[in-house]
Amino acid sequence: MTAKAANMGPELMRFIEKSLLIQTLDAVWKEHLYALDHLRQGIGLRAYGQRDPLNEYKSEAFALFNAMLDELKERVTAMLARVELAPEPIPQPQPMQMMELHPQPVPAFAGEPEMALEGAGSMAIGATQPMRSDAVDPNDPATWRNASRNAPCPCGSGRKYKHCHGRLA
Repeated sequence: MTAKAANMGPELMRFIEKSLLIQTLDAVWKEHLYALDHLRQGIGLRAYGQRDPLNEYKSEAFALFNAMLDELKERVTAMLARVELAPEPIPQPQPMQMMELHPQPVPAFAGEPEMALEGAGSMAIGATQPMRSDAVDPNDPATWRNASRNAPCPCGSGRKYKHCHGRLA
């Protein structure tokens, strides 16, 4: 055990001990509470044997608590005896993932000619979208009423327009 502590270093060993103790204590405590619940359900039968159920519960709960502490000591010691650090594998560089994007074509507005694009469902490289007259300008609150209800609010709050400034409209 001391050789492991010397190889790992005192700080890392204390961290491992603390982590194992907390995890094991959590599991053992849950088992203890389950055992106490089971004891509570059957303790009423002691009255038939002319024994005080409260005193019987106290004495048996104390015995269960001591058994829990012994179990905790055994589990933590066994885990610490088996703990080993594996060397970290050297990460291999991952190839970049390529994605193919197909933006939807922009519908033409009244009075504007339709843009002819090659390939259905895709935009030609360098094609620009026509400027909409009802565009929302984040710097001009007068244009915010043109924002879609489910779009992010132009004020920059991060909420939907309908829950932010759209609620006032």
